[in-house]
Amino acid sequence: MANDILKIMPKILATGLEVLRSRVLMTRLVNIDYSTEAKKKGQTVDVPISQARTVSDVTPAPTPPAPEDTTIEYVQIPLNNWKKADFGLTDADLQKIAAKEFFIPKQMEEAFEALARAINQSVFNEYKGIYGFTGTPGTTPFASDVSAATSARKVLNQQRAFKYPRFGVLDWDAEANALALPQFSDAEKVGSNDVKIQGEIGRKFGIDWVADDDVPTHTAGTASGYLVNQSDHEVGDTTVQIDTGSGTILEGDIFTVAGDSQTYVVKSYASNIITYTPAAKTAFANNAALTFKDSHVVNIVAHRDAFALAMRQPDAGLKEVYNEQNAFTMADPVSGLVFRLELIRQYKQLMWEVDAMWGTKLVDARLAARIAG
Repeated sequence: MANDILKIMPKILATGLEVLRSRVLMTRLVNIDYSTEAKKKGQTVDVPISQARTVSDVTPAPTPPAPEDTTIEYVQIPLNNWKKADFGLTDADLQKIAAKEFFIPKQMEEAFEALARAINQSVFNEYKGIYGFTGTPGTTPFASDVSAATSARKVLNQQRAFKYPRFGVLDWDAEANALALPQFSDAEKVGSNDVKIQGEIGRKFGIDWVADDDVPTHTAGTASGYLVNQSDHEVGDTTVQIDTGSGTILEGDIFTVAGDSQTYVVKSYASNIITYTPAAKTAFANNAALTFKDSHVVNIVAHRDAFALAMRQPDAGLKEVYNEQNAFTMADPVSGLVFRLELIRQYKQLMWEVDAMWGTKLVDARLAARIAG
């Protein structure tokens, strides 16, 4: 009986993959580093990031010049998520899985979906470092025109984000508005009926548009009336002292300063000092007013390298019940997920468990922008 059960474990993994691929969106859009190399929770994965280069004059000479030194920089992503979902299967379920190619018991589907959703949401939760901003908080974009798309493109271009590949992730309300726009869907304007036939926006304005129900909402603080309380603020500063105002200031809040069109995002706030990003584009004048954006849906437009997701196989040594004969690990090349399916023998019953270990990070905020909704 045990051998028969083990024979269908790869099939359970394969059918589970179909659920994962249909449910997980962000892993297919962002920069992903995955491997079957085993790691422990809390260990880190080093992900290299691109570096700017300079140009110089060409000067003919008998010998070629030495190449410019390159120091590769890495972002360390902690593997701080180790999650699992379990399910039980009856003998009848096992027989159906073995006999029917596409049979997926409901409890098995729900276990894979729960894990997939946790991974998906962890990528979205990195939005708090995004400072690029367009749109009106509380107003769903694309209500009457495509300005949300062109404005987001402008913000990314101003931030010198790479032009390919870019993606945009909308909530369902924003997608519904966009699908209704003739600039996005009418054949005489876009040269195809695919949008109306497939129900997918596709690539518009150099951005691949998709929708997902895990798009986050930022609940902003209640700050109002704050003024700069610093006469020596300079270009390039990443902190500013404030006074006069009232209300809370939270991580992820977006604000502007009078005399500067740049949008900044709060990294932290304590003792009347805001730490923010990006570095100040202008010197803030003393007593200049700060204006904070209201709560908003965080539709995201970004280059794939803005976010990074690292996945590793959980270390078998962490679980005493682990038996390598009863467990299978798979790295899915489509979704980028690495996960393990394990059969755990208990007293007169069998428990199936799928688990994954991963970490996420916003590695380059200049490559992303919010479209407020």
